Amino acid sequence: MERIRVILDDKKAQDITIIDVRGTSTVTDYTIIASGMSTPHIRALYEEVQHRLKQEGIACYRRSGETEGGWMVLDYVNVIVHLFVPEVREFYALERLWDDVAAMREQPGDGEERL
Repeated sequence: MERIRVILDDKKAQDITIIDVRGTSTVTDYTIIASGMSTPHIRALYEEVQHRLKQEGIACYRRSGETEGGWMVLDYVNVIVHLFVPEVREFYALERLWDDVAAMREQPGDGEERL
């Protein structure tokens, strides 16, 4: 999770939010939501996360989305990464799905050896 936050931060992602959904979701442990400033920017974020994690031997399980839609998703099983342009992020407001779960904005990891 922390590795992904660093990669996104290095590529100038905006408003990076990490939501710990352990015990709440049966699908994943963490959801990361970040904004890119344009469709090319979210494409660059999407490609950089995959590239850098693949270099570490971590393959993406599933990926979805097109830049034209303003939303791209990377599924690393225990971490799901949602990349949006700001207006699409505001429209879908995924953070509200987890209102009862504490979100950690721009926080360093808790020492776990996860993505």
